[in-house]
Amino acid sequence: MRTTDLVPAGECRFELPVQGRMRVPAVFFGSSQLIRELEDTVLEQAANVACLPGIVQASLAMPDAHWGYGFPIGGVAAFDPDQGGVISVGGIGYDISCGVRSMHTSLQRSHIAPRLEQLTDLLFHRIPAGVGSKGAISLNQKQLDRVLVDGASWAVGQGYGRPEDLARIEDHGRTPGADPSKLSSAAKERQYKQMGTLGSGNHYLEIQVVDTIYDPAAAAAFGLELEDILISIHCGSRALGHQIGTDYLQTLGRAAAKYKLVLPERELVCAPIRSTEGQDFYQAMVCGINCALANRQILSHLVREAFVRLFPEACLFLIYDVSHNTCKIEEHTVHGRPKSLFVHRKGATRAFGPGHPDLPVQYRDVGQPVLIGGTMGSHSYILAGNKAGEGLAWSSACHGAGRSMSRRQATKKWKGRSVINALARRGIIVRTASKRGAAEEAPQAYKNVNEVVESTHRAGLARKVVRVSPLACIKG
Repeated sequence: MRTTDLVPAGECRFELPVQGRMRVPAVFFGSSQLIRELEDTVLEQAANVACLPGIVQASLAMPDAHWGYGFPIGGVAAFDPDQGGVISVGGIGYDISCGVRSMHTSLQRSHIAPRLEQLTDLLFHRIPAGVGSKGAISLNQKQLDRVLVDGASWAVGQGYGRPEDLARIEDHGRTPGADPSKLSSAAKERQYKQMGTLGSGNHYLEIQVVDTIYDPAAAAAFGLELEDILISIHCGSRALGHQIGTDYLQTLGRAAAKYKLVLPERELVCAPIRSTEGQDFYQAMVCGINCALANRQILSHLVREAFVRLFPEACLFLIYDVSHNTCKIEEHTVHGRPKSLFVHRKGATRAFGPGHPDLPVQYRDVGQPVLIGGTMGSHSYILAGNKAGEGLAWSSACHGAGRSMSRRQATKKWKGRSVINALARRGIIVRTASKRGAAEEAPQAYKNVNEVVESTHRAGLARKVVRVSPLACIKG
């Protein structure tokens, strides 16, 4: 399959018609430029997803889509349990509930500029980061089980944050349906000392400044003005989520054979949603979601503690927290009727439009904040969900810039120290636990985030509200 096989289907929207074993078409969102740059493997993966049982309407790929495991990263697909729909590890990813949390510091650039480097160093020493990093919190099994069920609400109950934070987290900080008994002992053991840690790879904590406002009404609803200083945290469920994926890849592999599912690619192993194996994986996966929500809540608390040491006047409030590696039970309209679907988003952000009942009251008129991370050297964005996005992509949008080069390729092309020095010359401070990690995350290894976001905006998936620039970045 090649991009020349795609047919224009609307503004920044292209379609691969049904062919072979595809049950539905595959739809690709993006500008003509992004589509031309799309890897053929992404087309193949999206087409393979379109072959899965119970898929509804289309297999979707966001403007930042790139090759992944089974599903493309940036892939979205909804499955109907009444039509034999399936649940798939590859449709969620190993970093379950990886997501972004944005906080307003109540400060502006002029307030922090004289002490930016000092603040960055303080955060770097306060926030555990890197492969296998461990935090100050050490849990026993009973305590961890409560985390897996209660999510961010557990963290707030332990004093890590404020009750009002919960209203601005998806699912109010606690996704229902978790069952810790569905996790292996290995998954739990890997997480006992990892709560409140940032991790490695593309995870980060970033100090940002609002430099452009596109939608004044939505920006005002989100509490944003020019020159405001924000903190963005990007991380997930750490080792626990990865182990859940590893464990259930084998379980669902056996289930696919047991239920005689005909799959186009072995990486798409899955189980019927209503099977025992499918339900077990869903309940385990929700544990991973709650773990990630709790983890980001604890990190927010650590950030607040660091800020008030240098800026006692600071009052950090949560703008929003939303994940981009999940499967959620959501009600959507199918053929004019409401239907409960299992929506897989792998490297794609939920983007509810105005009026959605799950949104905080303050945001209900403008839509959900959609948090889009860039790179260490490029802009990030806050978008707002559109009503039209429901019909276009199950209320989904992009999640970041999207890689254009593998980590291995990046480390062959750049050295970590040279990446850090280049960013320093542009006034961007980087602190990292791994120079190799800095090379892997070189800004040039990613797509143009401005083009990705503009495509998302033009396609109607979500609309631009503000753009932010990085001032300092902490990475594992």
